[in-house]
Amino acid sequence: MVQAKSWIMTKHFDGFPKDSDFKLKVEELPEPKNGEVLIEAVFLSVDPYMRPFSKLYMKEGDVMIGTQVAKVIQSKNSAFPVGSHVVSGCGWRSHAISDGKDLTLLMADWPKNVPMSLALGAIGMPGLTALYGVEAVLKAQKGETLLVNAAAGAVGTVVGQIGKIKGCKVVGSAGSDAKVAYLKELGFDEAFNYKTVSSLEDALKNAAPEGYDCFFENVGGQFSTFALQQMKEFGRIAVCGGISTYHDSAYQTGPYPLTTINWKQVKIEGFMQSRWQSDHPQGLKKLMGWYKEGKLKTREHITKGFENMPAAFMGMLQGENIGKAIITV
Repeated sequence: MVQAKSWIMTKHFDGFPKDSDFKLKVEELPEPKNGEVLIEAVFLSVDPYMRPFSKLYMKEGDVMIGTQVAKVIQSKNSAFPVGSHVVSGCGWRSHAISDGKDLTLLMADWPKNVPMSLALGAIGMPGLTALYGVEAVLKAQKGETLLVNAAAGAVGTVVGQIGKIKGCKVVGSAGSDAKVAYLKELGFDEAFNYKTVSSLEDALKNAAPEGYDCFFENVGGQFSTFALQQMKEFGRIAVCGGISTYHDSAYQTGPYPLTTINWKQVKIEGFMQSRWQSDHPQGLKKLMGWYKEGKLKTREHITKGFENMPAAFMGMLQGENIGKAIITV
C-alpha cells in the first residue's frame, strides 16, 4: 500500500486563487490490478490554462488538473515496465493508479543529458503549442515580423526562438526588465517591458515601425487592442490564451475592432495543441532536434516540494517565472 497525496480544489476560484481554495488530501492506494500501473510523480507542471479550465471542466472537490512526468514503480501492464518514465495527465497527485490510457511513454531515445522535466515544457505541451501556433496557424515565413506577448513564459520563449529559426524578425513583450534581458539572450530582435513603457502603443510601433505580419496572442485585454492596430494587411493572429482576463468575474467588453479586422483583412484563429494530436511524435522530435542543435534554449523556474503546488501555481499566474514553472518532488 502506498500513501498518496493530492491537491483538491475545494471551491471554484473567485478572482485570483487563494490558499483556502486548495486542500491536501492523503489516501492509501490499493495494489495495481492486471493491466494497471502505479506511478510516482517526479516533476509536476503548473500552467496558465489550469485557471480557465478549472471552471470549465472541474467540480469542487476534484483533484486539480495537470500534467506530470512520473516513474512507474509497480506494473501489471507490459507496455509500461517498472522504471520507465511517462507523461501523465493525472493532475496534482504524488502517486496514482492508471490503466495506461492517460499515459505516454517518454520518447524512447530521450538523451540522458536532457532533463526529463523538459517533457512538461519546451519538449512537451508548451513547446508543441508554440510549434503548431507558429507553423500551422500563423504559417510564419522568412522575412516576416512576429510579435509574441507573455514572451518570457513557457510558450512565449519557444515561440520567439522558432520565429528566429524560421528567419523572422521577432518582437517580445514581458513584465520585468529581467525577463526582457532574457529575451534578448534568446535572440529576440526587440523586447520591451509592458509594465514600464510610457505608452504600449508607442512601444509596439517603435519595435516594428513597419507593422506585424504575425501575432502570437497569450494575454488579451488592452494589449490585443493596441497590437491589432499595428497589424499589416493580411496579418495573422494565433490566439493561444488571454491570461490578463482569467481572473475577471465578468467578461471584458469592447472595443470592437471589426472595422480594423475588415479593412486590414486580418485573420484571427484560436487554437489548442490537441488539434494536432496525431502529429505530436513528429513535433516532439523536431523540438528535441532543435534543442540538441542549440537552437532551442530553455530556462526553468523550479519549486521544490509537492506541498508547494498551490504556491507555485499562484506564483506562475502572477508572472514570477521566467520560462517553464516546474515542481520537483
